[in-house]
Amino acid sequence: MSGIRRIASPLPLPFSRATMAGGFLFLSGQIPYDAQGEVVRGSIQDQTHAVFDRLIEGLALADATLADVVKATVWLSDMALFADFNKVYAERFGDTLPTRSLVEAKLAKNVDVEIEVQAWLGDRA
Repeated sequence: MSGIRRIASPLPLPFSRATMAGGFLFLSGQIPYDAQGEVVRGSIQDQTHAVFDRLIEGLALADATLADVVKATVWLSDMALFADFNKVYAERFGDTLPTRSLVEAKLAKNVDVEIEVQAWLGDRA
């Protein structure tokens, strides 16, 4: 047994939704999809809330929450969106802010935000 557990993606693409290894949970990057799998358009706030909803779903697959997240990597389509994005980010993480990297990039499906997280599960992994 390798000690690595993979959670398949519901999308017909070649990646895992999440991987557990060595006490950590690694979630694939999430873009703004709604619960039905449709891309969320609109404001950066709307898109960021949709991303957090998907992150919460992914974390729950391993009985984790946003409070377990230790590292986040964020991609924004335009740094001009930073302030409005940051308001939602701070609201959703609350007092459990993880370390973070943030860069500007062209994103899949022409969305404005993507977030990838790693969470600490300890013995739950």
